[in-house]
Amino acid sequence: MLDILRRIVQEVSIATDLSHALRVVVARIREAMATEVCSVYLLDADSGRYVLMATEGLKQEAVGRVSLSSSQGLVGLVGSRAEPININDAPSHPKFHFLSETGEDPFQSFLGVPIIHNKRLMGVLVVQQRDSRQFDAGEEAFLVTMSAQLAGVIAHAEATGNILELSPAKTERKTTRFNGAPGAAGVGLGTGYVMMPAADLASVVDKQIDDIDAELERFECALEGARTEIRRLGAQLSSELRPEEMALFDVYINMLDDNALGAEVSARIRDGQWAPGALRQVVMQYVGHFQLMEDVYLRERATDILDLGARILAQLQGVGERSEDDIPDDCILVSEELTPGMLGEVPPNKLRGLVSVKGSSNSHVAILARAMGIPTVMGVVDLPYTQVNGKDLIVDGYRGLLISSPDQEIREQYQDIYEEELALQEDLEVLRDEPAVTTDGHRIPLWVNTGLLTDALRSLDRGAEGVGLYRTEVPFMMKDRFPSESEQQQIYRQQLEMFAPAPVTMRTLDVGGDKALTYFPINEANPFLGWRGVRVTLDHPEIFLVQVRAMMKASQGLNNLRIMLPMISSVNEVDEALHLIYRAHAEVIEEGFDVEMPQVGVMIEVPSAVFQIRDLGLRVDFLSVGSNDLTQYLLAVDRNNPRVAELYQAFHPAVLTALKLIADGAHEVGKPVSVCGELAGNPLGSVLLMAMGYDMLSMNATNLPKVKSIIRGVSREWAQRLLDQVMQIESAHVIAAMVQLALEKEGFGRIIGPASGRG
Repeated sequence: MLDILRRIVQEVSIATDLSHALRVVVARIREAMATEVCSVYLLDADSGRYVLMATEGLKQEAVGRVSLSSSQGLVGLVGSRAEPININDAPSHPKFHFLSETGEDPFQSFLGVPIIHNKRLMGVLVVQQRDSRQFDAGEEAFLVTMSAQLAGVIAHAEATGNILELSPAKTERKTTRFNGAPGAAGVGLGTGYVMMPAADLASVVDKQIDDIDAELERFECALEGARTEIRRLGAQLSSELRPEEMALFDVYINMLDDNALGAEVSARIRDGQWAPGALRQVVMQYVGHFQLMEDVYLRERATDILDLGARILAQLQGVGERSEDDIPDDCILVSEELTPGMLGEVPPNKLRGLVSVKGSSNSHVAILARAMGIPTVMGVVDLPYTQVNGKDLIVDGYRGLLISSPDQEIREQYQDIYEEELALQEDLEVLRDEPAVTTDGHRIPLWVNTGLLTDALRSLDRGAEGVGLYRTEVPFMMKDRFPSESEQQQIYRQQLEMFAPAPVTMRTLDVGGDKALTYFPINEANPFLGWRGVRVTLDHPEIFLVQVRAMMKASQGLNNLRIMLPMISSVNEVDEALHLIYRAHAEVIEEGFDVEMPQVGVMIEVPSAVFQIRDLGLRVDFLSVGSNDLTQYLLAVDRNNPRVAELYQAFHPAVLTALKLIADGAHEVGKPVSVCGELAGNPLGSVLLMAMGYDMLSMNATNLPKVKSIIRGVSREWAQRLLDQVMQIESAHVIAAMVQLALEKEGFGRIIGPASGRG
């Protein structure tokens, strides 16, 4: 059966449209199972009826015409139960419904399985036979497997309108939603513009050449052409980005250096291979190496190298530049794997949103999108991206959602959200210099999370009172080597000066998991439970000491530095890190720097730290909860995986219970405690955290004005009463709905926004 299944899947994958695919499926299944009838009934969500869309063995004139209500017949029973039904005497079953138009009267045996995609019922796949026959377990498993394959095919077809034939009277395209991961917050409405690589490396063949010098010169010209192109693309974005973000394009240039990719291609040309062939060999070798990496960030470097290789090949082949005239004014840029180079090819004033089939929120293009404020969705599963060019699209960067061919109602809803966001930003500007104080006088400082200079500038514009999390790994990720102590000192000084005298909390290097460095590969089967965070830097004290010394030197004369240790899972790690930090301070003093010993804190991100909160608190000056990782580890859900995104619930009762334990434990030992994860910036979450007793909230600068507005509009007593009610609830969805309703009753419906409930 496995070979048969593979052949069917292969044949379906090259079908020209949905109707063709369904005809292939029913014909091949009927043949493989040696039965007399195979049919597909698709559920029309609008009418609630199952429509016969393909059959082998029933009358062909019934296709597209015969339908059953959602509760009618054995087909309706399969759908309502969402499980297979296998019977050998169908006519005697109480749910049997005779359809004379199909000619099915003589068929005794019936096996039906539901077609389900991402929990959504899409139809029913049926096989029938005249003789009384109980289909065996293997046959049933085969049909279930085929229905799972068919579900993906139907989902793809929905995006292109190929399912219109379910409702022939309709002329509009069917609205389809695709789930991804949020890359950059915001809402974008526009026209899909699919961008493919500049040239196809995979199609290049090997070829031996005689004139090696001429081929080397040809390659050097192509290499210089690619460098010029990347500089030009970077220059197009220079007005939108800060120098630190522009360094991403320097990474590209460095890859083309004579000591890197370029040198290896030249070596193969000297062995007699023509330039395109040598380029393909080297690039695919690099790509193959990186694609085997478990780490998300490392795998995405394969995308960068492929993009570079395609651009060099385009220069070798004399492929011209894309015309800006072809790019719509309301461009939603879509690609299988977006790259910074692609982003640079679209005029910034035309960009309304970004969509990438592959990639995560840590990809280079997502970092740039956040800096530019472009709504972005990454890792959009099941998107037939080649077929959305020119289609109406909506990018929901809050939920990580792409909507294809939205109907008028949905379009108006998102247009309202877009306009409301713009108006709300203007209205909240008046609160910039006001403190976050409740109506009964409770003050809670609001800090920000930063990683790029643009983040810092935006934070100051929004009225941030300090930095609760500065991600020091971002400058490391921007380079092709470890930055020196003096380079780090300069970067840290900019952050400290920008916020002085307000405190800046610098997290020590946090790599591993979903963050890695191309020059410091960490290849593990399970990176999120592996060598990451403080575990890495404690194993490499030379890296840790250089970074801490750079931080301390940068703080001279300002003394607003706080150091925070990530991924702490035991008190031993804290003791070891503190020993190194005190050593670094002594060394800096010996070098003549007048620097105070900074406050040191730890991040509470793993369950073990929750239950050692008092012991940890006694060793450090402050505690800060990384709610993103804590939620991920408590619920065993990868937050970057769109397939399980619905299971990542920041309002899960277990998460809220853990957060309350942390706040209570910290205060028992007299230490301040904060939250620097996404929950702090969620208007719903911020109210609950304040009620739990958290001393400070740190968030994305975009959300700070909303959180401040809500805190200033409620009393702490009101928030504590709400928390008491919430802690009795067992469902994350009910909790989120309860908090949202409570805030709406207080008049904050406008501020809560479109995606607060997910946390």
